Amino acid sequence: MKKIILFSLLTVLLSCKKSETTSDNRYQPKEYVELKHPEWSKNATIYEANIRQFTPEGTFKAFESHLPRLKAMGIDIIWLMPINPIGVEKRKGTLGSEYSVKDYYGVNPEFGTKEDFEALVDKIHRMGMHVIIDWVANHSSWDNQLVKDHPDWYTKTPEGNFQPTPWYDWGDIIDFDYNNPELRKYMTGALKYWVKECDIDGYRCDTAGFLPTDFWDNARAELDAIKPVFMLAEWESRDLHKKAFDMTYSWSLWDKMKDATTNNKGIGGLVEYLAHDESTFPKAAYRMTFTENHDKNSWEGNQFSNFGKGLETCMVFCSVVNGMPLVYGGQEVGLDRSLKFFDKDEIVWKAHPFTDLYTKLFALKHKNKALWNGDYGGHMIRIFSDKMDKVISFSRTKENDQIIVFMNYSPEAVTVTLDTKYQKGNYTNYFTNEKVTLNGKDVLTLQPWGYDILVK
Repeated sequence: MKKIILFSLLTVLLSCKKSETTSDNRYQPKEYVELKHPEWSKNATIYEANIRQFTPEGTFKAFESHLPRLKAMGIDIIWLMPINPIGVEKRKGTLGSEYSVKDYYGVNPEFGTKEDFEALVDKIHRMGMHVIIDWVANHSSWDNQLVKDHPDWYTKTPEGNFQPTPWYDWGDIIDFDYNNPELRKYMTGALKYWVKECDIDGYRCDTAGFLPTDFWDNARAELDAIKPVFMLAEWESRDLHKKAFDMTYSWSLWDKMKDATTNNKGIGGLVEYLAHDESTFPKAAYRMTFTENHDKNSWEGNQFSNFGKGLETCMVFCSVVNGMPLVYGGQEVGLDRSLKFFDKDEIVWKAHPFTDLYTKLFALKHKNKALWNGDYGGHMIRIFSDKMDKVISFSRTKENDQIIVFMNYSPEAVTVTLDTKYQKGNYTNYFTNEKVTLNGKDVLTLQPWGYDILVK
């Protein structure tokens, strides 16, 4: 009887101790991401458009003709590169860089009028898509009126002169100083202006990590008070996800894909990326995945030179891993050269298999919850095999939706034996519509740079 009483007392004490621990907020897990994503972004794709190079006219009105095509391809968010007037002083090239802003409240006359822009935004919305614009808050052109009116808003050299962002050779711009509260208030007001006046849905923020995070945190709060916005940071850092940005760049994935293809370094880096993504990246945060964007296209080369024969594999990879896939304007028609950045250089539009590939991949992303963004989607669960040095394979599951991905990241055909004991069942090959049964130990042959996606 004494033993029973002692055991009962011990159970009560342990229960009380457990209750004390679980009620102590210090030991409760907390979600890192505090912001709320716009509901429409949960399974979205994104498209980057350079208005200057998109059409012979290079205008907002001319760009409108491409909207039905982009909608049919499965694009949800259209990101317009900067629409503001471009500085003339120390301009690069004949037309200058769109990232040298002369007036934060103006529209580049090269593209049309404010009314033209408002009409474009309205048409994008009526077609069920959303639009964000590029915002350059880190620096301005040399001839921005702010230089004369508020010279104290800029950083200076030791001699007291205006300067480009330190350590960079961006000679056509000068660097802001965000230690100045009045600059912060002005820039936040300019951000709010375009949301209020033109009903845009958010921003892609250039060099976002160069600015203090607390500036972005406050700006996001003030913007969300107007309407729920979507914010993309040109940066790769988890701190920006807490209160300010829905999505950041996945530069590291691009680097690892290049290592695995044209740099001939194998898939070790890709596997490491996936491991870190699954274990260290905030689950509710979005990552933008891409094989091309205007930076890579301008400075690195083009998608074909970057990834060679592994390009299509990388395009599919970016569409099925955790993240939101980006299409850079012209990429869907096999853009095979670097576009000029400071001069007119029109994209040549033509039929290309990449358009159909993206259309099929984005249709899957929209309907299969396993591929949705952030914690709306499923975790990437690794599938082991006897070709771990060449084949990347994983499954993703969310509620009743599941996909299984097999990718051969090598230039030779591979016959691989897969440990699918946790994925047993009946599936459909998404590309061939063939029925497939996984039994727990399955053999699959993949062509050089080949891939398969199974869906349930």
